[in-house]
Amino acid sequence: MLAAFAAAILPAPAALAQVSDDVVKIGVLTDMNGPASTPTGQGSVTAAQMAVDDFGGTVLGKPISVIVGDHQLKPDIGAGIARRWYDIEQVDLIVDVPVSAVGLAVQNIANEKKKMFIAHSTGAADFHGKLCSPYAIQWVFDTHALAAGTAQEVVKRGGDSWFFITDDYAFGHSLEKDASEVILKNGGKVIGSVRPPFATPDLSSFILQAQASKAKIIGIAGGPPNNGNEIKTAGEFGVLKGGQQMAALLALITDIHSLGLPAAQGLLLTTSFYWDMDDKTREWSKRYFAKMNRMPTMWQAGVYSSVMHYLQAIKDTGTDEPLKVAAKMREKPIEDFFARNGRLRDDNLMVHDLMLAQVKSPEESKYPWDYYKILAKISGEDAFGPPNPACPLVKK
Repeated sequence: MLAAFAAAILPAPAALAQVSDDVVKIGVLTDMNGPASTPTGQGSVTAAQMAVDDFGGTVLGKPISVIVGDHQLKPDIGAGIARRWYDIEQVDLIVDVPVSAVGLAVQNIANEKKKMFIAHSTGAADFHGKLCSPYAIQWVFDTHALAAGTAQEVVKRGGDSWFFITDDYAFGHSLEKDASEVILKNGGKVIGSVRPPFATPDLSSFILQAQASKAKIIGIAGGPPNNGNEIKTAGEFGVLKGGQQMAALLALITDIHSLGLPAAQGLLLTTSFYWDMDDKTREWSKRYFAKMNRMPTMWQAGVYSSVMHYLQAIKDTGTDEPLKVAAKMREKPIEDFFARNGRLRDDNLMVHDLMLAQVKSPEESKYPWDYYKILAKISGEDAFGPPNPACPLVKK
């Protein structure tokens, strides 16, 4: 009788589950047609949907839906979509959001609305530094990890003199600053730098200055489209044949595919993910390839990883309440096809191992998308460094 009475008055676990508006809605806010659309765009949408499908399409008995928005790389448009999604369309989580200016604008809205945001293709270290937020998570990389990881490992291998070609905006400046600090700390030197504006059509003069510097390493501190054009132009000018090496502080596998191995061979880069690293990466990437007809970037693979971790946290906590879900996400280690030795820190940065890679020559590549030689593993602790004490979430 006591057991029957207890069963009658205690709610079942399902009854305790709480999902706002009876649906978990994930918004992929991305660049669908612009210069960031190949490494993010539809591929990020596909990765998010794959995660939802693999999770089973429901959580706590409620459906999971994915919607898409195109912010066109404009902060005002991104902020406007985020506000509408959170206020009117009841979106629970926004993911992806390429370029830091848009990402920071979306983070402001997430803070204001007390809703979750996971950045994948935004690298500003301020996300988990002075602007850190209990509602915003950075999953794939930051400028410090890519710059410091590349610089540290390249200097170790004798690349101790650098000249930077730096995109003239906050992201490029941050890459150069972080890499320079590591180069100097490890006994190297920075000979100089040039700063082409974003999307400069003719980069010849900048490449010639880098070539004339005689630096062992030409550091490419920027993203698409400049980085690809700089690598291509350097190949045309015989930079590599002259004995200099190029190190891209941000380069994605889709950049290498677009350039082709004859132009990109020998390039050094750091990445969070490579599709052909092991059986786990290959299995997921081949499923992705069947849908997109190209291999995933680290950003797109990271979207899948974070969405799965987010949905599992909702299931484990019995609610989609943002702070409870984020807390649960920080409890468990993150070890999947994307992340090795991953964990979500108190500052909401997902720290995980990175890899230093070198682009293969055409002769070394044995099959389509066989582009990288992995030279070294970089531990998450070394790459990302300690939490920034400027973040109010960091325990003092």
